[in-house]
Amino acid sequence: MANAERQDGGRTPRRRGERLETRITAEQKALITRAAALEGRSLTDFVLSSVQDAAKRTIAEHAMIELSARDSRAFVEALLQPREPSQPMRKRVTAFKTRMGDSKP
Repeated sequence: MANAERQDGGRTPRRRGERLETRITAEQKALITRAAALEGRSLTDFVLSSVQDAAKRTIAEHAMIELSARDSRAFVEALLQPREPSQPMRKRVTAFKTRMGDSKP
């Protein structure tokens, strides 16, 4: 199935419509070709799979929230010792409860 990408565990073929080109050294190609052969995969399949895995890892890493030590301490402090709500916030909560039918302030 040339030029087809399998989706859903190999059940649904889908045409590959985009190209990705790159220039590499002979040494890089030899290294990648050897790795693909060791896994019994085509060069294209090996490169595509490796690039997809790297892209997913990069996206996942950037999706995580990273806090500095100071930010982490401030966050934990806010959880352990929350401030009392301000008067405007109390009024908003009371108005919300009234609108929702809860008569208790």
